Amino acid sequence: MKTLGLIGGMSWESTVSYYQAINRGVNQRLGGLHSAKLLLSSVDFAQIEHLQHKGDWALLGRLLSHEALNLENAGADAILICTNTMHKVAEEVESALSIPLLHIADATGYQLQRHQITKVGLLGTQFTMEQNFYIGRLEDKFGIDVIVPDPPQRSLIHNIIYEQLCKGVICTESRKAYIDIINSLAMQGAQWVILGCTEIALLVQQTHTSVRLFDTTTIHAEAAVHFALE
Repeated sequence: MKTLGLIGGMSWESTVSYYQAINRGVNQRLGGLHSAKLLLSSVDFAQIEHLQHKGDWALLGRLLSHEALNLENAGADAILICTNTMHKVAEEVESALSIPLLHIADATGYQLQRHQITKVGLLGTQFTMEQNFYIGRLEDKFGIDVIVPDPPQRSLIHNIIYEQLCKGVICTESRKAYIDIINSLAMQGAQWVILGCTEIALLVQQTHTSVRLFDTTTIHAEAAVHFALE
């Protein structure tokens, strides 16, 4: 079994989901008392969030590259950045490594292709919904048309992530707002909707809507299990 290096803490609430999903995935494949071989570097999200909203992505790239190199030097065979938004600096992190970076958008894109999905809706932080690092990768590498909510909806989604979900706050009114936005994306032609922030699945699950959802946390974790056991 290969060792996976996780860069977590962005936020730690969703890093818990990664830890559970990867360990459960390994156990389902191997049985018995098997669990995953993991190294975790968990950052202080207050610093990350400040630099995100300041727009200092260059410094963020250096910080995550440093964390990734520490994990590689500690024995990791591959790196996961346990968040969608920070894949904005994935290329810089990848260039610093001699081991693979398992990209969350690639894991998502391969699954969408497998299900023959050509048009999806995307929920995430405003960085993920409004910038090209994630949408562009899905469109250019996988030929998938991505639609996002309108600006007021994007702002609402973003604020709920940072003000509630990253703090472990689950609000019924926020779930209803998310479901309304998911339904509106489906009405615009989205075949499925990507939960493109690793905290969103803490609030919205498939049982809450008839629109098919793609949980990127689960998909990324599944890709990690496959790599570890291939």
